[in-house]
Amino acid sequence: MSGAPIRVLLVDDHAVMRAGFRMILEAAEGIAVVGEASTGVEAVAAASALHPDVVCMDVQMPDMDGLEATRRIVADPDVESAVVIVTTFDRDDYLFASLAAGASGFLLKNAGPEELVAAVRVAAAGDALLAPEVTRRVIARFAEGEASAPPRVAPAARRGGVDLTEREGEVLALVAQALSNAEIAQRLYIGEATVKTHVSNVLQKLGARDRVAAVVYAHRHGLV
Repeated sequence: MSGAPIRVLLVDDHAVMRAGFRMILEAAEGIAVVGEASTGVEAVAAASALHPDVVCMDVQMPDMDGLEATRRIVADPDVESAVVIVTTFDRDDYLFASLAAGASGFLLKNAGPEELVAAVRVAAAGDALLAPEVTRRVIARFAEGEASAPPRVAPAARRGGVDLTEREGEVLALVAQALSNAEIAQRLYIGEATVKTHVSNVLQKLGARDRVAAVVYAHRHGLV
């Protein structure tokens, strides 16, 4: 892998857990752990000082929990870090609170090493992060029970004050089904680079931080 490594900040109140994550990530090509924090307060300060590409954030910590720390990191205009919540608890309230706080994804601590590495890489790239089953839970929550309905995006949709082209609408509808860029490219018979461009345009038009935020916005405003 060429180019600068992905810079990661590890946040967990258990030193053993941080050590395990560090070992996994630093064994992966193109990833460097640049700092650690054991509380939410330390996490906010470290993110401001180190400007990591990705913050792996625990939820339950002393002084300030990971959700509040995530809110503060995301709200800081000088910090452009993607936050991945990494927790022991597979709870919907944590999941939705994490996304509402601005996290780019949600990962359980019992995930395999390859899943942690993949999550960091995907978050750093600003691409889809949540597993399809988690994305479906998000959609179901915000679509008020209509998550299983067929996607519907009008050509040049102008709902919610957003002007999407027909192709952008098609891409957004497939993103809402938790498809990856490669899967969308296959479905629409276009190049993966073209899909990435369309996704970037959609995120910009929606004012969405990432794909999860775009899906939530789209369902709230009737775009899919």
